[in-house]
Amino acid sequence: SKNHLTYLENPPTSMAISNSSQVTEFILQGFSEHPKLRLLLFSCFFSLYVVALIGNVLIITVIKVNPSLHSPMYLFLFNLATMDIICTSSILPKVLQGLLIERNTISYGGCMTQLYFLIWSGSSELLLFTVMAYDRYVAICHPLHYSTMMNKTLCNMLVAGVWLICAFNSSINTGLLTRLSFCGPNVITHFFCEIPPLLLLSCTSTYVNSIMTVMADAFYGLINFLLTLVSYGFIISSILKIQTSEGKKRAFSTCSSHLIVVSMYYTAVFYAYISPICSYDPERSKLAGVLYTMLSPTLNPLIYTLRNKEVKMALSKLFLTFRNK
Repeated sequence: SKNHLTYLENPPTSMAISNSSQVTEFILQGFSEHPKLRLLLFSCFFSLYVVALIGNVLIITVIKVNPSLHSPMYLFLFNLATMDIICTSSILPKVLQGLLIERNTISYGGCMTQLYFLIWSGSSELLLFTVMAYDRYVAICHPLHYSTMMNKTLCNMLVAGVWLICAFNSSINTGLLTRLSFCGPNVITHFFCEIPPLLLLSCTSTYVNSIMTVMADAFYGLINFLLTLVSYGFIISSILKIQTSEGKKRAFSTCSSHLIVVSMYYTAVFYAYISPICSYDPERSKLAGVLYTMLSPTLNPLIYTLRNKEVKMALSKLFLTFRNK
């Protein structure tokens, strides 16, 4: 936006900033422009939150207690479910509160904390999708060497690497935001704390933040997406070489759930961050925010459960165990 460019080119002097009152809290605009939809939105978002929590907790529990699911694919799914819980729990409680009260505020510290966990979980999912795509590539293209190539040590290192790299990325981006001064308007044009609208509120130069954000978007959005595409290019090529239709069907079923989840998540991310190159669009970002912070964490466990016989069988056993008790 023009205001943002003005800040980048001519940031206020330190004397001007010191004479201004520093912002100690932000107002989350949320969905205040649709007051008649508050009750409906609250009901929808509350339902999504409950289903997301129950679904992901069930996935974590069933993988933890069932030895037959202690394989690389389910280790990654276990971590994806954990990331979904962190993502949706860092956002939805505050969103639900905002739909019940007239003026939804969040403290400066609360905003930075929310942003940290959102970036951490969101970027972790994108990186984990690439790891999961590689796992499916090895399973389908190199089935005889799968247990060797995807051994327990490597899988644990990949998972630890995902969490640590993304925690580091989140620390950098959140840390850079804490160095900015906020002394003017304090209304965030979103339903949670996000980097683009926060940069627009800064009264100091956001040049470094903008560069780091573009670099993070390029790595997590474009590079990981291309690596996932390459993996699935090899997978599809390998599946097409299978002679029998039953063999093709069985091979495709092992990666179809992951493909659906990845497609859904990347669609939301690209819609929010890659498409609007020239300017930040609050309405577009809100819609995408609903998709990847609410809808995706809710649908992920359902997709993996409904399309996976092993998970369905393990869930049935778990329910029977509880019923017998």
